[in-house]
Amino acid sequence: MNLTWCVPGAVGGSEEYLVRQIRGLDDDEIEPTLFVPRGFAVAHPELRERFDCVETRADGTSRPRRVLDESTWLFRRTRDFALVHHGGGTIPARHRTPTLLTIHDLQYRAFPEYFGRRRLAYLRAMMPRSARRATAIAVPTEFVKSTVCDAYDIAAERVHVVPHGIEPNLGSDATPASELRARFELGDAPFVVFPAMTHPHKGHAFLLDVMERHWSRRGVRLVLIGGRGSVEDDVARRLVDAPLSSTVSRLGRVSAADRDGLIRAATALVFPSQYEGFGAPLIEAMALGTPVIASDRACLPEVVGDAGLVLELDVDRWGEALDTVDARRSALVEAGRSRVNHFTTAVSAAALTRAYRRILT
Repeated sequence: MNLTWCVPGAVGGSEEYLVRQIRGLDDDEIEPTLFVPRGFAVAHPELRERFDCVETRADGTSRPRRVLDESTWLFRRTRDFALVHHGGGTIPARHRTPTLLTIHDLQYRAFPEYFGRRRLAYLRAMMPRSARRATAIAVPTEFVKSTVCDAYDIAAERVHVVPHGIEPNLGSDATPASELRARFELGDAPFVVFPAMTHPHKGHAFLLDVMERHWSRRGVRLVLIGGRGSVEDDVARRLVDAPLSSTVSRLGRVSAADRDGLIRAATALVFPSQYEGFGAPLIEAMALGTPVIASDRACLPEVVGDAGLVLELDVDRWGEALDTVDARRSALVEAGRSRVNHFTTAVSAAALTRAYRRILT
């Protein structure tokens, strides 16, 4: 599996998606070798213990260096492999066949304005070419499958849906709510949590509008967790003035234990994203017993199903959503816990294994 692009902690949900399905692999006939950037094995010791991890000499942060290594170093190393799985959406110019290509989403087509000029040019050139070169393609949702087939004129039978999977013990080490409230000075008020990097498509600006118009005056706190994205400064500027200055907590990156504890303690997990290939925090919230409120964009209705509130991006409708959550909390929590059974690491790994076998038979 080619993960040379997968810089730990820097590539968002795509790292989590692939790492979790690899963890779920449990087939004696499949012996994966992971080709990873320097530092990946240290960040994921559980994978290093179970699988052969071959590190490149580079840390994966330089795209030109990585592209060169894929066409030279990786090409030589994969000479005797039955299958090469490229997990980052592109296939190098010089590559072995057969191949499975994971495409996480086509956000660059839906929102090109959110990409830098060079990055956009690279994706526009490489992704269509890679999709057509691939023996088969893996995607996280039916939504992404349909967009890939339509955008690149790919036959549906070549595209396999491999859903995101979460671990059965998620939340076992979650930090207690009382500790989190004290350490992060959250007070005793109810809060909603939004776990996402501050990228423009994630919807931070929309959520701050909802807070200003509705939730702040109700005594609800918004807790933002996740790394710095391209609109971090815009978010920070809005948090200076009342009422957001006293009702929004920007915590940045937190540990997995703190993340799980915050989600579990929240009144709801809110997810007003304009575009997602999957949206893993929604499933994590369901597993932790927290209702979800999500936008009606891209794949999110498919992922949420009937286990949460799916709303158009209208400030007033979102302003009323917490009343609905309060009235339907028990039913939403129960529906969420049931829906999680469709999104486990075992289910994800089984779908990946079926894709491998289809290619090799």
